[in-house]
Amino acid sequence: MIDQSADIMISSNAVFTGLSDSPTAACIAIKGNRIIAVGSQEELRCYAGEQTKFYSFQDQLILPGFHDFHLHIMHGAVALGSANLFAARSEEEAAEMIREYAEAKPDIPWVIGFMWDSSYWENQQLPTRHSLDRILPDRPVIAYHAEGHHAWVNSKALEIAGITRMTQDPEYGVIGRDKSGEPDGILFEKAMGPVTSQAFDFSPVEKQEIFSSFLAHARELGVTAVHDLHALKTIDAYDVYKGFEDSQELTTRIHLWPALDGNLAHAKRLREEYRSDMLRVSGLKQFIDGVITARTAYLLEPYADAPETRGDTSFPAETIKKWVEDADKEGFSIRFHAIGDGAIRLALDAYEAAQRSNGKRDSRHSIEHVEVIHPADIQRFKELGVTASMQPDHLALSERGVYTDRIGVEREKLVFPIRSLQKAGAKLAFGTDFPIDVLNPLLQIYRAVTRIDSSGKSVWHPDERISLADALKAYTAGAAYGAFREHELGTLEAGKLADLVVLDRNLFAVPSSEIPETKVQLTMVDGKVVFEDRILA
Repeated sequence: MIDQSADIMISSNAVFTGLSDSPTAACIAIKGNRIIAVGSQEELRCYAGEQTKFYSFQDQLILPGFHDFHLHIMHGAVALGSANLFAARSEEEAAEMIREYAEAKPDIPWVIGFMWDSSYWENQQLPTRHSLDRILPDRPVIAYHAEGHHAWVNSKALEIAGITRMTQDPEYGVIGRDKSGEPDGILFEKAMGPVTSQAFDFSPVEKQEIFSSFLAHARELGVTAVHDLHALKTIDAYDVYKGFEDSQELTTRIHLWPALDGNLAHAKRLREEYRSDMLRVSGLKQFIDGVITARTAYLLEPYADAPETRGDTSFPAETIKKWVEDADKEGFSIRFHAIGDGAIRLALDAYEAAQRSNGKRDSRHSIEHVEVIHPADIQRFKELGVTASMQPDHLALSERGVYTDRIGVEREKLVFPIRSLQKAGAKLAFGTDFPIDVLNPLLQIYRAVTRIDSSGKSVWHPDERISLADALKAYTAGAAYGAFREHELGTLEAGKLADLVVLDRNLFAVPSSEIPETKVQLTMVDGKVVFEDRILA
């Protein structure tokens, strides 16, 4: 006789399965790494055995595990142990925070910071190397802007990277210079590469420690699956991920998105090598443009406050279209960083051209960020089957006034158009872009349902708010769909992999202001409890 008893049974008065728009009282039976039944405790009594472990919650919300559709694992993990400069309100204050961090870490070769944003400073001027040279003349410093597309470095970092007044700007990159032509300490886009490659030159043991810190952080936040997207200069760590999987220490499912760069032989080898339930190549990713605040996002019309530029593309349009056509033909899903309306249109045009060339298929290509869009392109997401991969909390990271100054009032009417895309039938998938934002999914949920801007008081286009249920679905089922895994992830139902999270309160029963305060009580991945907050339990 087959033993049908569950290994784990978990119940609550508030279970959000993702199959409806509200939670209900339910029990979930789990055997091995799968959910075998969902129903009332009475209906599932037959699954209770002598060895079954029971978890009984009252009104705490149980829901599918959070599935972060866009982040950068190793960069984010480095940021966890680096100087966080977001609270700085001047160049001097940011430099002082870097000095204090450096004093506390005297043995690290590179001083690394993240998240400064001069748009919040009184003078709104970019910093220079001189303020860093005064505090750290002999140790290299690199501090990334909050949006990650330009960095602030000192003279020692420039020296180590070999950047001088004679160094030419790379293609799609700018070395900031003072009036005399000397590098001023700001590096834009691909100009960061020579410094980043030195600062992030970690040993295998260091990479393992960095990755381990990420896994611990993720499980505490209920993040059960992530998408690790190619960055401009990434830390090569796929072998580290595989080592953790082989030793059964991988507590978050990882979907890999290496570079879309024309090298399909390499991409196909990676796809063949990484294809398990816990670690797999899901497609290819590339940048089309930069960001609005640095004026490196690619716009259809010039910037409102700099009419001499409309940004640029990271690669020629014909190169991008050729890469897409070839990769699409080989069955790859493709994802493009596209923030400006020009970049978004180019991405959609490339996907459309690939359909004409290769035939229409269920490709599930996506566009990342979708911050400033032309109204004519909204309906194209559904027409082309393109996922809108968005990070709602980003609308509060940038200072709203500066953002609006860049694009002007007319284009500002459709910024972060989450509801407009949803109404037009686009598939939504949410993530954080960690370390551009913190890894906590609940901040993204909060911003999607409130759209409270950087002031903390005003709502930025209230018509673009979405419901709590839809926000949760975008962070669970939407991401699963974008990974072709809706048959096994994203909802709580029989047959699916047992990835779930328990929160300390029912989000549907509390004011939205409590969402950011909510804590994770339990995280389960692949049928195993990987985090349990004993204090809350």
